[in-house]
Amino acid sequence: MAKTSVPCPNCRQPILIDLTRLFDLNSNPEAKETLLSGSANTFQCPSCRYQGVYPTPIVYHDPDKELLLTYFPPELQTPITEQERTIGPLIKKIMDDLPPEKRKAYLFKPQTMLTRQRLLETILEADGITPEMMKAQQEKLLLLQQLVNISPESLPEQIAQYDEKIDEELFVLLSRLAQASAAAGDQQSVHALSNLQQALLQHSTIGKAAALEASETRAAMAELQELSKVGITRENLLDLLVKNTDSEIRLTTIASMARGGLDYTFFQTLTDKIDQSNGEEKNVLLALRDKLLTIVEAVDKAMKAQVEESQKLLQELLAADDIAAATEEALPRINQAFTDVLNAEVTKAQQTDDTGKLTKLVAIVGVLRAASTSGAVLQVIEQMLELESPEERQQVLEAAGEAINDDFSQTLSGLISQVESQGDQPELLEKLKEINREVLRFTMRRNLNNGSK
Repeated sequence: MAKTSVPCPNCRQPILIDLTRLFDLNSNPEAKETLLSGSANTFQCPSCRYQGVYPTPIVYHDPDKELLLTYFPPELQTPITEQERTIGPLIKKIMDDLPPEKRKAYLFKPQTMLTRQRLLETILEADGITPEMMKAQQEKLLLLQQLVNISPESLPEQIAQYDEKIDEELFVLLSRLAQASAAAGDQQSVHALSNLQQALLQHSTIGKAAALEASETRAAMAELQELSKVGITRENLLDLLVKNTDSEIRLTTIASMARGGLDYTFFQTLTDKIDQSNGEEKNVLLALRDKLLTIVEAVDKAMKAQVEESQKLLQELLAADDIAAATEEALPRINQAFTDVLNAEVTKAQQTDDTGKLTKLVAIVGVLRAASTSGAVLQVIEQMLELESPEERQQVLEAAGEAINDDFSQTLSGLISQVESQGDQPELLEKLKEINREVLRFTMRRNLNNGSK
């Protein structure tokens, strides 16, 4: 972008800055993030060292939400007629860049924002983020800033004092702050935030619960992994579930990962065991059966939703102008359910001799196969590093399919060792370790499913 010469708001000396007035998500999907982050139109005067966001008119456009906003900084004292002359060419460019079918009535009625704050709030409100939610996040940010400056000796007492305000959202905000600090190379802040996170896990109610859940989940995974070494059968799977019936977390983890083994025969085996028992043992087994049935129902409901979503996604890909490009973009959304739906459609197209549809389906299959090659290993890891939730990372793993193999695990282990030896990126190290645990769960579940067929 060519730099623009403008007068410094403080000393009026000319300065050169990258001045952006149009933020059009149609032509630049990252425009919203740039505007909301406060990085747009920033400057520092070389003469007086004054710095900030340069006051300039802004036109913001989000076609998906039919949002067209204009903002003129009050300090510019721009007359209405001059404002219209300024935004006219920008709105014309917006319309020129849109296909005719997307040129709707909202484009002729731009909303005027009186303050920059109101501009940002309107954009966030369109995303479902209310002023109350923004205020709540600001309060959490202030609490984190307060806690991070407290001495380690006083921190447990302060955490106890604010225990009711320490929730999951605060941990998410803390993680994002640490990631931003790491990206900026601010190792001092990374260290301070990491120490605060550990203290919160140790001393807050929600932190203790999260730490317990993580510990119990790891223990359940370790037991299931140990069982897989000798071969998982319905009988020894039942024994493992009985052993862990007192721990809701372990029971749910094992049952969810071993869903393929919880079939009619398994429950018949459990029922036979109930019939042969009495007293307290019978009560324990009856309670276990009820719990497992609830878990299975929840898992099956989620799987049904996945199938329906996969069918919808497949129709979207088949209708795309560039099927290969659309499939590449959709890879994070593709999971085993999608693969099953895709295979069923391929079989159906072959049986009905639907050559046109089969050609499109083969194009999708080609992209998925390419994503499963060894050359995609690092790309898969990078994708997972960019995602926040385990569910999103799970979709990436399922889309990668057979690429998640021994070579993948060795590459990931090598990355972990490399980052660990450097010792200066604790957040990255922790996320790589979490991904490694998720890969372990994925491969174990896949092996279990394959073994039960």
